[in-house]
Amino acid sequence: MRELSTHQALPAIIATGSRIALGPMRRELLSLYQRWGNDFRVTRTMRLAAPSTAEQLAADYEAAVRDDRSVSFTIYDRANWQPIGNTAWIDLDWHARTAEFVIYIGEADYRGRGFGTEAARLMLDYAFTTLGLHNVMLRVYGFNLAGRRAYERAGFREFGRRRQAKVLGGTFWDVIYME
Repeated sequence: MRELSTHQALPAIIATGSRIALGPMRRELLSLYQRWGNDFRVTRTMRLAAPSTAEQLAADYEAAVRDDRSVSFTIYDRANWQPIGNTAWIDLDWHARTAEFVIYIGEADYRGRGFGTEAARLMLDYAFTTLGLHNVMLRVYGFNLAGRRAYERAGFREFGRRRQAKVLGGTFWDVIYME
């Protein structure tokens, strides 16, 4: 883990929990985001598990900062201000006041320790209090039991399934929809 030196400023923070904080995505962290995005343990839980180049990630970052249909954050460990993952509201529909939640914990040492649950709770508060959303949802794959438990602890509930709509390792898995 990386400690924040006395010469470094704290990152900009939008929301703070007991162990984590959320701040805007940062250009200087693109190489870290790329490492996470090219780690199969992370991408297996995403819709598109394709590797990305530095150029692709830079282009995606530039598009994201201009996109008014998404709000993206870096997740920080408050103990040392280490970036540990990313989360976002995507497909924002400002008229219907809806969005889809996405998250990943990029740093392996932080998975399975409640950081994702806390991030989800902060994001729900941000969605309803700050953004004024009315309905939010997420998708989780049937094999992602830890993710599903984290979402349930944060307050999400299953509202539907798309049977065997995700294939991983030659096995078909359900896509579970939660709101």
